[in-house]
Order: sequence, then structure tokens, then C-alpha cells
Amino acid sequence: MLLATSVVGSLPQPEWLIDRSKLAARMPPRVRAKELWRVAPAQRAEAQDDATLLAIRAQEDAGLDIVTDGEMRRESYSNHFATALDGLDLDNPGTTVNRNGEPYSVPRIVGPIRRTRPIQVDDVRFLRAHTDRTIKMTVPGPFTMSQQAQNDHYPDAESAAMDYADAVNAEIKDLHAAGADVVQIDEPWLQARPDVARAYGVAALNAALDGVTGTTAVHLCFGYAALVHERPAGYSFLPELAACTADQISIETAQSNLDLGVLADLADKTIVLGVIDLSTPEVESAETVAARTRRAFDRVPPERIVLATDCGMKYLPRASAAGKMRAMANAAALLRAELNP
Repeated sequence: MLLATSVVGSLPQPEWLIDRSKLAARMPPRVRAKELWRVAPAQRAEAQDDATLLAIRAQEDAGLDIVTDGEMRRESYSNHFATALDGLDLDNPGTTVNRNGEPYSVPRIVGPIRRTRPIQVDDVRFLRAHTDRTIKMTVPGPFTMSQQAQNDHYPDAESAAMDYADAVNAEIKDLHAAGADVVQIDEPWLQARPDVARAYGVAALNAALDGVTGTTAVHLCFGYAALVHERPAGYSFLPELAACTADQISIETAQSNLDLGVLADLADKTIVLGVIDLSTPEVESAETVAARTRRAFDRVPPERIVLATDCGMKYLPRASAAGKMRAMANAAALLRAELNP
């Protein structure tokens, strides 16, 4: 579909499922954070299914073309997958620094990183069973996970990243086989640590994508707007992704008002264009979103653009998220009418 619409991944979890005040008071957890859940363990899976159904219906009601599960089962975009791998000591976590230079707890690598079972396959099957629209599932990227861990096993971080890549590769293939139309790899730390990323970030990405035949995307962002308020003038790591084998590159442009000249370096990629500002709960008009999209038309033909949110909507009020999704769908309809009068 011309100018298809999608969220990047997450939607706001209901207050009855997650303690949103605790969630908002911290950076996204890298180790498990079971204290965030309001529902007892015995009822949690059922509650997460119910919340996922609400997330699916919210996207459909808003008119989105590509639907995710809203990441209702996750404490953060990365720890749901990362802490399910073998080779980690989760009871005695390590430490690293976040984007703001602050220390925080992370998984500690004590042995070979291995994926011994599918992690999100049941999630994508549930999503596929409850919508007839194109569906997308997200997984954390190998570079990002290697940076969100304390390495007490491998000779260097690159070796850890390549084993993370093997785990991601197996998961992506299983997600496609289970019905995912698009699998998105979340790699925000390529932007957060560009010097290290230039050494082996793309190699790890391509290892994660090796032999994958379904549609894939890579998402870069500047961090959740609710937690990381300052935006640089441009990406410190983006042209390098021309060398990765993903079909789509997902970037944020709304809050940062990014200079879209950089898109010229990604001429053979579909661009998942972030056009929804998540730094404010205020709902944009469809015309505002359309104007943000038109900025890209002299760089990328509309046939290679997907409209999306800048990042995950996890920290927004639910009503704001619903309104912003509608604005995006209405903007796409407006633009389609202009392009095909």
C-alpha cells in the first residue's frame, strides 16, 4: 500500500496491567523488573493477552495498515528477549552506563550466549490469529544487546555481539515462519555509541539477517522522548546502514526535525519515516503529519515510504496514543488523495 502506516512497536500498557508511575520513574529495565506488573503471576499471561487484544483493536480502529502486538507482554523493548537467552547470570547483574551517562543494572554474560527455544513465536501467532492486517514483530538487535550487558565471558564485545546475532537470526526466521510479515530489529545503541558501532555494528546486523527471506526493518532512534529530552541535529550513525541487508530503515524525524538530506545515502531502502512527535501528549493534526511526510518526498519516492511514530509509544497516555495513530492514518489518506487524485 502507498504510504502504509504503522507504530514502531510499543503502545501504552493499561494501568491495570503495569504500574505506569514506576515505569515512568526509571530508564527501561535491562534486567527483569517484575515489580512493574500489577497482575499476579498466575493471571498475568491471560491479562497480557487481554491487553494485546486491546492494542490490536486500537491500531485497527485508528486505521493503521501494519499492526504490532503493542509489546504488552514486555517490561521494556529489549529485556523480554535478552533475558530469555542462555549464558547470562540474571541473579547477579552487572553494570553499564545509559545514554545519559548514568550507571544501571544489566545482564551479566558468564557463558556463551545461546537461544535454546523460540521466545516470541507464541506472541506472533497470537497476533496473527487476531487480525487480518499486515503484522510486524520487533526484536532487540545484537549490537544493542551487547551494549546492554556486562561481558564477563567473551574476549571482546564484538564476539558477544556475534553470538547475540546468531540468536536474533534464529528468532527472526521462526517469527517469519509463524506468520510475521515484517520483523523489525531495534538498534538504538548504534546511534548511542556510534564509534563502537562503526567497528562491528553492521557486521552484527548482517549476521542477524543472514539467510532471512521475509521483510526486515532496522529501527534507530534517539531514545524514548519521555526519558531522553535532548535531540541532536542529526544521526551519528545512519549512512552506514546502506551496507546492511535489511529492507527497511526506521528513523525518527518529527521531534528532532531531522535534516532529511541524509536519506540520499539510503537510496535502495524503504524508509519507515517517524512523523509522530512523542515528546508531548498533544495530538497533531493530520495536516501537520502530512507536512512532515512531504518533507521526504524530494529525497525518497512515496512508494518507498512507510509512515510511523518516531519511537515506541509506551510512555504516552493511551488517549494520546490513539489520537496520534488516527492523525497518522488520516494524514496518509490525505496524501494518497493528493498523489492519486
